[in-house]
Amino acid sequence: MRRALTSVCAALVTAVVLAGCGGPAGLDGDLTDDWAAPGPAGPFTPAAEVCQVADFVDVLPLSAYAPVDCALPHRVETVHVGAFPADRAAPPGSGSPELRAPFADCDTKATAYVGDDWRAGRLRLAVAVPSKTGWTSGARWYRCDLTEVSTAEAGATPVTRTGSLRGALKGPSPLRLGCQRSENVGRRGAQVLKPVECATRHDAEFVGVWQAPDKPYPARDADWLPFYTGCRTVLARYAGVPDDDDLRFRSGLVVRPPGAGRWRVGDRGVRCYLWLSDRMVTASLKGAGPAGLPVRTK
Repeated sequence: MRRALTSVCAALVTAVVLAGCGGPAGLDGDLTDDWAAPGPAGPFTPAAEVCQVADFVDVLPLSAYAPVDCALPHRVETVHVGAFPADRAAPPGSGSPELRAPFADCDTKATAYVGDDWRAGRLRLAVAVPSKTGWTSGARWYRCDLTEVSTAEAGATPVTRTGSLRGALKGPSPLRLGCQRSENVGRRGAQVLKPVECATRHDAEFVGVWQAPDKPYPARDADWLPFYTGCRTVLARYAGVPDDDDLRFRSGLVVRPPGAGRWRVGDRGVRCYLWLSDRMVTASLKGAGPAGLPVRTK
């Protein structure tokens, strides 16, 4: 009897073990034959809408890529990442005319990103490209980077900021250029502009951006005349006065074109400021009309 019970128990154990080894319906128990093969490894491409702690660099090696959330302190924000043609043989040289198409794309994307022409604020746009090693590995991206700077004048330095620049110029903003006070410097009486509240005494104001035509960078004084003509039109529209021969007797101009290096890569945006050589005001002259910007008689 004991031997019979032993035989029955052994049979039951065998059945349980075999049942346990069986898989649920639809599984064959083979853990290796149903996984999809991983795709081939691709070249590194940076992400858009992230920030970088370090200052902008125009050639970006993979080792220098360290994105952070834009809520953290940073100096650069990537607003867009574009691509060069796949069959391009080599990356464009730093500051070369070959960057004109990428810069034009970045210009458009940056303006849409911040909500107005980025030049209307204390911002600098630049294009970063892969290192030669990255290019050899197949990288074909270009990166559109915005940096807040201390001033729109010469000698600007990067600002460490927190928060994204998305929509930063859609409305009033401490980044936005506005009323200015001019100071004469140098032998030729060049104007240096410093931002002030419009309610304080000032003699200058940012009126907008004029897009210069695609011509060689000005080399003679006469070459700059179209810049003043273009900015006068921008001034007239901003102040609400006629764009005629009398405009030069209503206000002077301070014209801030891009430098020769930025001109090479396609930057044609000229910052335009009205300038009152004979008086100070304590309010913005936007839409002031002929009464607010009268023709000077002497």
